[in-house]
Amino acid sequence: MTKPILVTGGTGTLGREVVRRLLAAGQDVRVLSRHSRPEADREPYAWATGDLSTGAGLDAALAGTGTIVHCATAQGRHKDVEATRALVDAAKRAGGPHLVYISIVGIEQVPFSYYRAKVDTERVVEDAGLPWTILRATQFHDLVTALSAAQRFLPVTLMPAGFRFQPIDAGEVAGRLVDLATGSPAGRVPDLGGPEILTARALAKSYLEATGRRRVVVSLPLPGAAARAVREGALLTPGHADGKRTYTEFLRDRFGRGKP
Repeated sequence: MTKPILVTGGTGTLGREVVRRLLAAGQDVRVLSRHSRPEADREPYAWATGDLSTGAGLDAALAGTGTIVHCATAQGRHKDVEATRALVDAAKRAGGPHLVYISIVGIEQVPFSYYRAKVDTERVVEDAGLPWTILRATQFHDLVTALSAAQRFLPVTLMPAGFRFQPIDAGEVAGRLVDLATGSPAGRVPDLGGPEILTARALAKSYLEATGRRRVVVSLPLPGAAARAVREGALLTPGHADGKRTYTEFLRDRFGRGKP
């Protein structure tokens, strides 16, 4: 009988997909959340209430697990690192399950606090003394969409000039994580990127077309080293454009409009 797989961040965009695919594969799944299980939730997974920021409840949540898929994230450089350190400490007490961590392509090249936190968190995973696997992926379709959706009440849509993204479907990233979680620890595995590299301007225009909105897209120059690194392609992985679902297909499925 296989040991349970614990998913942190199991109620988020990526975590939900990981949980769904693990269940479809017949795995015993346990979801970690700070909150109590909603009464309406009847999904066939176990629920563990625990707080990564304080460590409360983690020992019970990790008891008997064979693998952790760590999808939870926190804003703030130290919060993400400390949360993962609390998870690692509890994992050691639980017998050393395989820790699978999802990270972001190009983070060491972009001097941005959230990305620096991811670099530091990767080091916590690597140095934990646990069996581990780290997958880096490019930005999800959902995140790219949110950049435009947040501006839906503005008369124009602002996008950073010269920025390019390689958006990928969260479900495809979840599929790779499930493969890794049900396999042997592999260390740092090849990056996973979307099938296309597109400018922020083109992505915004696709969103506007799919949602039937008429807006002018204005390219906004951004100063600083972080913006320069993104313009130079730090967040791209053209050699690993393994994703299949395009951004246009994502938008069509989400909004029911756009080109076939």
